[in-house]
Amino acid sequence: MTTSEVRGTVTGGIGQSPPRPDGNLKVKGEFAYSSDLWAADMLWGATLRSPHAHARITSLDIAAALAVPGVHAVLTHTDVPGRNAFGLEHVDQPVLAVDRIRYQGEAIAIVAADHPETARRAMERIAVGYEVLEPVIDSELAAHEPQRNPLHDNGNLVRHVPIRRGDPDATAEVVVSGVYHVGMQDQAFLGPESGLAVPAKDGGVELYVATQWLHVDQGQVALALGLPTDQVRITLAGVGGAFGAREDLSMQVHACLLALHTGRPVKMVYSREESFFGHVHRHPARMHYEHGATKDGTLVYVKARLYLDGGAYASTTAAVVANATTLGVGPYEVPNVVLDGYGVYTNNPPCGAMRGFGAVQACFGYESQMDKLAAALDMDPVELRIRNAVAEGSVMPTGQVIDSAAPVAELLRLVKAKPLPTVDGARDILELPGGAANTTHGEGVRRGVGYGVGVKNVCFSEGFDDYSTAKVRLSVIGGEPVALVHTAAAEVGQGLVTLLGQIARTELGVQQVTIAPADTSIGSAGSTSASRQSYVTGGATKAACEAVRAKLLALSGNRWPLSPEELVSVLGDTVIEETVEWRHRPTETLDPLSGQGNAHVQYAFAAHRAVVDVDLELGLVKVVELACAQDVGKALNPEAVLGQIQGGSAQGLGLAVMEEIQLRDGLIRNPSFTDYLIPTILDMPPMVIDVLELADPNAPYGLRGVGEPPTISVTPAIAAAIRAASGLDLDRVPVRPEHLTGT
Repeated sequence: MTTSEVRGTVTGGIGQSPPRPDGNLKVKGEFAYSSDLWAADMLWGATLRSPHAHARITSLDIAAALAVPGVHAVLTHTDVPGRNAFGLEHVDQPVLAVDRIRYQGEAIAIVAADHPETARRAMERIAVGYEVLEPVIDSELAAHEPQRNPLHDNGNLVRHVPIRRGDPDATAEVVVSGVYHVGMQDQAFLGPESGLAVPAKDGGVELYVATQWLHVDQGQVALALGLPTDQVRITLAGVGGAFGAREDLSMQVHACLLALHTGRPVKMVYSREESFFGHVHRHPARMHYEHGATKDGTLVYVKARLYLDGGAYASTTAAVVANATTLGVGPYEVPNVVLDGYGVYTNNPPCGAMRGFGAVQACFGYESQMDKLAAALDMDPVELRIRNAVAEGSVMPTGQVIDSAAPVAELLRLVKAKPLPTVDGARDILELPGGAANTTHGEGVRRGVGYGVGVKNVCFSEGFDDYSTAKVRLSVIGGEPVALVHTAAAEVGQGLVTLLGQIARTELGVQQVTIAPADTSIGSAGSTSASRQSYVTGGATKAACEAVRAKLLALSGNRWPLSPEELVSVLGDTVIEETVEWRHRPTETLDPLSGQGNAHVQYAFAAHRAVVDVDLELGLVKVVELACAQDVGKALNPEAVLGQIQGGSAQGLGLAVMEEIQLRDGLIRNPSFTDYLIPTILDMPPMVIDVLELADPNAPYGLRGVGEPPTISVTPAIAAAIRAASGLDLDRVPVRPEHLTGT
């Protein structure tokens, strides 16, 4: 009756790589995304947004918009029936602006019309008067003078996280310092924000939307609509990418307001430009680091101040700052630590969750410092990292003991041992910096090699009640045993729908598994973020299957495993259904003065080696190869694991050399995929990947979160390789051509 016994009776179970149920549809262009939603007699919604980063609204006139033929509603803040506010952790953002604008793109009014173009024309006729104000854009100033030009009643400081360990006045023989900057990265998902709201007969609303967290959306929408939670019913629609940006609300409340006001279904779909204003981004960061070490390279202390710009509203800034700070020295043994992390409000675009969640920014800082320290010591940068690497049993700066595998040294050795790519004879133009632009034929091109290693927490932290709910039903349909798995977990492209089927096959010995649509009719599964769904919803599904199996054993006289024919015979007309709410082991809040506490569930590690070619005359970079080694605990779906490592590496490559939202006085200068550059298939190099499976005894199947670690370590590895090729002391990402040419 063990899981291993069941595995031998089915195909497509844990440890295998069955086809994704949505794979063919997506490849063939037949998958229904949220932007494909349709309803009879539906209207189209549009949003009027502020062109200013900071302003007061002096007047608002909607009469001309209402007069446009085909317009059915024009709503402002006075039409919000419930609380005119929402927010993930702090309810601080208005559904529709009242009298103050805090960022470019702030929603002021919404329109419903019988055609999307009509809605847009009406929106343009809304007359708004503004008193433009000076924007707050300096995150460091906002942190230390939070009451200077405050954007919110509590000032401009969202959260300060101090961490103190050991001797704060420790000294060292060798000291290096630096100030590092990370630009504002966009999640750049291909499916824009979209959804369909349908008024219900009971006075409530049905919402079909692409999101990452159904139940948190439900709570926020109900608050704004002034409805009981059970009258807001949300079903997950097809998601065209997320990466954190769909944790916060976008069009959810607006579509529901219009639907309830008009009594008709309302569909909203953002344009690509509007999408840049309609979701949060990665926090840009400014980080001051100082590392002290002995002459043999042993770290003595790390001191750092990290400033993360949260933009106009809090979103998840408080948690992002905690991650950046608690992980701020990296996967290294450091006896003496003084860290201060600050998250602040500014008039820049709101920032929140994005793959890596604070660990990305910190990793660029501490890994740049490790390279600088290695140079000061005239020491191999990999050897320096290995000498100071944490291992199982090491103590993190928060005092938390790493109680499962932490093979940091092994990961570094694996990537360093990989053969380096060679250049043989004449090179294809596509292999050179500039590629098909034919800018160079190799003259002025230099090659560099760099390394990076990072650490990421898995699941929610700091005492958050982190759980998932799963319902599993086993019955006989058409003469076959069939399992139905129902959760509210959002499938955003990561392959969870595949994995839940694998778990059910493994635990129940059935081949046929149906995954029910995710919706709010079942208990929460939490957010699809923090590398947590395989852990938590996987754990809940596994537990629900075990509960079903226990009842099945009672029917079978404790016989196990059972063949499909035996399952049919034992079940007959019986339906077994179990719902389980599953939690991982608890975490603790951080001590507000010292930052001590067991704040995290699990740590995950990845290392990269990057090989780049740099054209020093033109400032162009070509990433030639990436090698990655990562411990995943247990590869539940080996092909999906490789896909996550490749995809995460691509996103980190983008941050290293091209992706940045360009801001001037709080205004976005490049809100398009023409001007906001993301890697294409020609930018993504070959990858050499090593996957370690060192089980975590506290996790279901021993798994370790996979999706975020590769995004973290690849960016500093590429930056280090560019430094090696150019000889320049580069202190910010993305590295732009002018940083290399000096022009």
